[in-house]
Amino acid sequence: MKTRLGLAIAVWAAVSVVAFLAIPDVIVSAGLVIFGAVLLLVLAMAQDWDAHASFEEREMLRARRRKARWERTAGSRARDRERWEAHQARRAARATDEQR
Repeated sequence: MKTRLGLAIAVWAAVSVVAFLAIPDVIVSAGLVIFGAVLLLVLAMAQDWDAHASFEEREMLRARRRKARWERTAGSRARDRERWEAHQARRAARATDEQR
């Protein structure tokens, strides 16, 4: 992979030199050089195109992180649940007191 990129850079450099020497218009030569540089950038970025994790692997990792976070915050949820139940009990007691 690296040799292919190195070869592409060498070809681009040679074509760039030839473009500036053979084409009398500097703007056209510069356009060709820039176009070649963009193609080199695309080639460099596409080298590891298939090296990423699959969708299933990413989702499995996210599920593990969610489970760890869920287990880590279990105490906080239990305290919130207790407060909510106490609040509901107070509301129910207040409602029965108001109905009398």
